[in-house]
Amino acid sequence: MTDTNSFTRLSGTFVKVSAPAPHVALVELSRNPVNAFHEPFWTELGRVFDGLSQEPSVRAVVLASALPKLFSAGIDFSALALPGLKGDDAARNALELQKSILSFQASISAIERCPYPVIVAVHGIAYGLSVDIVSACDVRYAASNVVFAIKEVDVGLAADIGTLARLPKIAGNHSLVNELAYTGRNFSAAEAEKMGLISRVVQGGRDEVVAAALDVAKLIAEKSPVAVLGTKHLLLHARDHPVRENLEYTAVWNSAMLQTRDLVDAVAAAQKKQKPQFKALGSKL
Repeated sequence: MTDTNSFTRLSGTFVKVSAPAPHVALVELSRNPVNAFHEPFWTELGRVFDGLSQEPSVRAVVLASALPKLFSAGIDFSALALPGLKGDDAARNALELQKSILSFQASISAIERCPYPVIVAVHGIAYGLSVDIVSACDVRYAASNVVFAIKEVDVGLAADIGTLARLPKIAGNHSLVNELAYTGRNFSAAEAEKMGLISRVVQGGRDEVVAAALDVAKLIAEKSPVAVLGTKHLLLHARDHPVRENLEYTAVWNSAMLQTRDLVDAVAAAQKKQKPQFKALGSKL
């Protein structure tokens, strides 16, 4: 176990943070009985990831459920009540709803904003908001027992927290993405892997998929934190920009980042056939 004093304090009522290995944070969803999300839950999740983003000792994050049978049943139905509507003034009602939706989106997008790679380990039921959350992660593993569904159409709305924005850019099969979003039907780990939502199916349940995700996180944590942070930043930039713009931006980025001591330390360690040891990124980011 690594020193847990720095970031395990970020644990809250519904989101638990631990340090199972050096420079690795394990974030676990923990709201019985089914990890149904209401506003305090999703707000806390955003706060935890924004907090982790400021921790220079973190190099990789694993996101999982603490509940043994499932990842999340999605949104708590009580949270679907329309907030703060003011009479029959449609314009004012729309502005209030827009404010609420943008705040909700920002909480889930904190996962993507985190400068360190986030590996999600999904098992059991993963409905609705689960897909928004999974889509915001960098590396996505699923247990063989997982059952996904983009459930929003079944409760009368279009998914608005990230699935429809991210999934078409993740998946190679847009026809399947469209089918799943239109129908709300269940789909398996095998279908999720086929479409590109997940990169690995792990036989078993929660314990097996979390162990596999932690193995990857530990491997990432051994690398230069400057290089890994830069790689995530540039991959996200590449997703949202044309190739030429990304190449030009990468040149600017690396004109600064190539000056890191990590490059010298990595080469010296390779010459000695040793594992390099890299310094923390510094004080809080």
